[in-house]
Amino acid sequence: MQTVELLCDPPFDRAVRAVWQRLADAGVDSLAHNPHPGHRPHLTLATCARMPVGAAERLDELMAEALPLTVRLTGLLSFAARSRRRVLSWAIVPTVELVQLHQRVWDVLDGAEEPAPHYVPGHWSPHLGLTRRLTPEDVSLAHTALGRHPDLTGTFTAARSFDSEAQLTRPLGVVDGTLG
Repeated sequence: MQTVELLCDPPFDRAVRAVWQRLADAGVDSLAHNPHPGHRPHLTLATCARMPVGAAERLDELMAEALPLTVRLTGLLSFAARSRRRVLSWAIVPTVELVQLHQRVWDVLDGAEEPAPHYVPGHWSPHLGLTRRLTPEDVSLAHTALGRHPDLTGTFTAARSFDSEAQLTRPLGVVDGTLG
């Protein structure tokens, strides 16, 4: 699979990682200790088996133009995972700018192989992941650990694509050798 992801600026990244750690400290299987060296807080805009030819270059131009992008995180979302397990995420308010960027990414990806249905326009719920797959009891523990979970405003300042087959990331937003 190949993704298009937005990356947090340093203060935003630290704030999300603090929530991951708070969950881990409470015994919840959070993303705090994900062993992949490239793992970091991110917003996935798109996932597909393979991007169309030339898409990465068009995404470079799009991201150079669209970023930085400020968003507000609010509330917790719970998505179904395997069996009875759930994944807990922090919801992102879908502003006009974010929804338009999401649509423009999919315009670039028109013709992509096997687009992931939960990420296409009209089916996407913008969020930042907080946990791995949790049992219902662990979801309850996570809610208890977080208590009244506050809203957070943060800024996405970079973008990347991740290729799960090659286990490589590629920065997006690079135009003429510089990040946009």
